[in-house]
Formats: sequence, structure tokens, C-alpha cells
Amino acid sequence: MVQQVRKSITALVLFVLAGFASAQAPQPPLSLKPDAPDRYVVVPGDTLWGISSRYTDSPWRWPELWGMNRDQIRNPHLIYPGNVLLLDRVRGQLTIGGGEARGAPTGTVKLSPRARSELIAKQGIPAIPAGVIEPFLTRPLVVEPDGLDKAPTIVATQADRVLISSGSTAYVRGIGGPAQDGYYVYRKGGPLVDPETKQTLAYEAIYLGTAQLTRPGDPATVLLSSTVQEVGTGDKLIPVATLQAPNYVPHAPAKAIRGRVMSIYGGVNRVGEAGRHSIVTLNRGRADGLETGHVLALHTADQTVRDVSKASDAPDALIKLPEERYGLVFIFRVFERVSYALVMDATRPVNPADVVQTP
Repeated sequence: MVQQVRKSITALVLFVLAGFASAQAPQPPLSLKPDAPDRYVVVPGDTLWGISSRYTDSPWRWPELWGMNRDQIRNPHLIYPGNVLLLDRVRGQLTIGGGEARGAPTGTVKLSPRARSELIAKQGIPAIPAGVIEPFLTRPLVVEPDGLDKAPTIVATQADRVLISSGSTAYVRGIGGPAQDGYYVYRKGGPLVDPETKQTLAYEAIYLGTAQLTRPGDPATVLLSSTVQEVGTGDKLIPVATLQAPNYVPHAPAKAIRGRVMSIYGGVNRVGEAGRHSIVTLNRGRADGLETGHVLALHTADQTVRDVSKASDAPDALIKLPEERYGLVFIFRVFERVSYALVMDATRPVNPADVVQTP
């Protein structure tokens, strides 16, 4: 009896669109860090971004680091814990060694016929820490200015209670029919305002919980199956939708994109500071050419200061400070005019109105 014992870490399929390299603007040669290790053993919890960051300051340019050609891109590589990565300093590329590190799992192991056999599913190294963004992938985060106006609305609650929670019944108008996977319960949140145009691009959708239809009609009856906040009349229902797993391959946009940080997810009044692995909203989306996997550089916002060595009314008393690059964000969820990004690296706090642009 044979047991599959090769254990892998979170799935990564090294995949990019054919022709990706030729579609990009010319870039300088990829430079290695002086302290880049000649040999590295992959361990559980590693990510492609993290491994690439050990070798270069441009971790999103991993296809170059791995020396991948188009045939290799079409045929995915899998990296597992225990794999040994070797650095070819002459070519500036990484390769997977001929075996695994001592003590790492091997391909198959023969067991006694009395032993129980169990298949262990393979999982690949992710490009970024998947667990950080997982809660943001299955639920709507933003809605168009009128996106909730026509959504089914809670018009009454069990026993006329002002606020209800999990296990309670609510009555809803506007449900056209049963939703097989149930409903998300939302409340319209604050506006997402473009720092440049001052136009409201969308509204944050405040997630309250989930509901199941128990009796169709008008009003229909729903049961709150889970809640993270109390629910009341006026709150909205959105059918649960299954999202296709996005491609997390990091890469720079093929064209110049420049935008701003609009808000910090979870920040007080949406103006809190963000650091590494925080979630931020950007004022650029699908309409501007952004897509899942794009990497943008963070720069300080425009700032004007007074030169104290000059008289306050002097024509050159006010000077504009240059923008300073201080980090990187990874786009993981894209809407028409708004995107959500994960702060991958930052040497200072991220603030609303900071600039994001093609690195």
C-alpha cells in the first residue's frame, strides 16, 4: 500500500500570459542583492514574493529571476517545502536543485499493508500571503453610488425589535426568487471619494452577515444564519456569488498608471495610517487598465512647505517637496473604478492621498 506523503505549501502555479515579457516596457536588468543566498531551502509558509525578496528589490519580476521562457510559462512549475533553490550568479537566475533537503518529504514511501492510506492534497506556494486577503475575496467590498438602491430591503424584524442578530427572523421586500446560496446582508457605508477629482466613485459596503430565504413572497421571510454586526430595518441583501479564483501572479502594468490611495480599510474614519499587509483602496480600477496581480509603487503625496529662511511673503517662500518612493502594493481585487490593494512593503506609514504608480 502506498501513501502519498509529499507535502506542499500553499498553491502557486507559476503562470503568466504568453507574450507578457514582450508586452512590457523595457526595464533595466534585474539586479541581485549583495547578500542574496547561494542556496535556500523552501519551508512551509514561504511565498514567491518573500523568496524573490531575498534575492532582489523587484520581487514582482520573478519570471526573470527564474529565467522562465514561454514554454516554461505554459507548463507550470510547482515548488514544495524541502526543495533546494540554487542561485546562478553569472546568469542572475534561480534554479531548483536536483533533490530535496535532508529530512524533507520524498515522493512516495512504502508502508505496511496494515497501514491506512490517505491522499494528501497538493498545494502550491502562493505569490503573496493568501490568508491576509482571503476574507476580501468572497464578498462585495464596494458598490456603485446607486448600487444598493434596488437591492432587497429588510422592512421589519422579528417582534419589531430594532436590531437583531444571528438566529433571528427578518422580513424583506424585493426578493424576486430564492437564491440557492443565500444572501449577504449589507449596509451602505461611507463614500469613496477620489482625492483628485473629489468625485464619489463608489461606496463602501459594510458586511453585516448572511441570511437564508425561509419563505418566498412579498415580504419574504429570511433567517439570519450569521452576523458580525447587528442588523436592522433598511439593511440590504445581495445574493451570494461564487468568485472565480484570481491569478495572483505579480507583474507591473504594461502601461503607465498613476493614482491615489483613497482610504485605509479599517482605519478610523477611513483616514488611519496603514503599514505592511494592510488593505488600501485606490482611485483606479478596471476602466483605467488595472487588473489582479498588478504591482504599483507607493510614493509620498504632494507636500508644500515654507522655507523658514525666507520672508513669509517672498515669492519663493513656498516650495514643493519631491515625491519619495517608499513601498509597493499588490492589486488583488478590481472593480470598475476602484481597486483594493495589499501593502507588500513600506518603509513608512501609508496615508490617504499618497500616490501609486507603475514601478
